[in-house]
Amino acid sequence: MATPVLICDDSGFARRQMERSIPDGWDVSISHAEHGQQALELIRAGKADVMFLDLNMPVMDGYQTMQAIRDEDLPTLVIVVSGDVQPEARKRMMALGAIDFIRKPIDNDKLMEILNQFGLYSGDASASKRAQVTKAIVKESKTDELDAYREMANVAMGQAGESLAKLLGEFINLPIPNVNLITNNELHMAITDIQRNEQVSAVSKGFIGSGINGEALVIFNESNFTNMVKLLKYDEALDSSSLELEALMDVSNILIGACLNALSEQLHVTFSHNHPIILGRHCDLDDILKSNIKKQDKILAIEIDYSIKSQNINFDLLLLFPNQAIDLVFNKLVKAAS
Repeated sequence: MATPVLICDDSGFARRQMERSIPDGWDVSISHAEHGQQALELIRAGKADVMFLDLNMPVMDGYQTMQAIRDEDLPTLVIVVSGDVQPEARKRMMALGAIDFIRKPIDNDKLMEILNQFGLYSGDASASKRAQVTKAIVKESKTDELDAYREMANVAMGQAGESLAKLLGEFINLPIPNVNLITNNELHMAITDIQRNEQVSAVSKGFIGSGINGEALVIFNESNFTNMVKLLKYDEALDSSSLELEALMDVSNILIGACLNALSEQLHVTFSHNHPIILGRHCDLDDILKSNIKKQDKILAIEIDYSIKSQNINFDLLLLFPNQAIDLVFNKLVKAAS
C-alpha cells in the first residue's frame, strides 16, 4: 500500500523540486499544500503519514503548523525542508516534534539517510523516473517564472541569514521574499516598506558571471545603528560615525557575500564581485535609487526584509537583475531543477 506523502511549500517550483527528489522505488501517493492551513486539512484526511514542511509560508508558516500538529497530536512524521538553516530554526522545529531538517536545495544523500533512519524506505536512491515526470510540468509562464525567482531568493536569503545569525548571536527573522518584474520607474513603489524612517544608509556591490550581472544593495534605516553596534561589540572608544560605518560595511559584506554564494550554487555560475560602494548615508531612499540605479527597460527586483525582533532591528537586502540577465537566470534555474 502506498505511503501518503505531503509536500507543504508555498512555492510550486520548490514542491516540484522536492517531488523530483523522492526515490522511484518508494511507493508513495503525493499530495501538495501551499501553506500550513491546507496541510493540516490534508493530515486530518489521512493524506500525510510523512510530510515535507517548509518554514516561510503565508497564511500559516512552518512553526505554526508544527505547533498545531503537536497540539492536536496529529499522526504524521514531519521532515523540515527549508532555506532557513539557522541552528535556532532547527532547534525550534525539533523541539516541536519534527524528526529531521533538510537544507534547500534538497540533498538527496541526506534525504536517503533520514528515510533509512526512520524505516521509511531503504531501497535504490534513484529518482530519475519521477524527475522526468515532474520536468514535464515546468512551463515558462510568468507565474512560474516569478515563483522560480522567489524560491531562488528564499534559499539565498536563508544562507545569508544563517551567516548573520552566527556573527550577531541572534535569531534572524526571515520573510517571504518580495519578487517583482518591473520598470525602473516602478522600483520605489515596489519597495515602499523599506523607507520606515526619513533617512537611510545604503551599500552596493555589483556582480557578474556567465553573462549574468546584477547589483546587491543593503539598506539600513537610521534607527537600527545603535542596537546593531551593540550586537557587534565594537570598541566603544571610536566615535559613533565610525562605528556606524563599520557596522554598515560588516553587515553588508556578510549578507551580500553569503547571498551571492548561494546564488552561485543554484545557478552553477561563479560570480566575480566589485568592491562594496557606499551609495549614501543619512539620505532619502528615493535619492539613492534615482542617483545610483541605472535605467533599465525591465528589472528583476528581489527585496528581503530581515529583522531581529529582540533588538528592534530591520534592514533590507535588495537584489537587482537588469533585463538582459533575467532570461539567463530563469533558464539556469530550470536547467538546474531538471
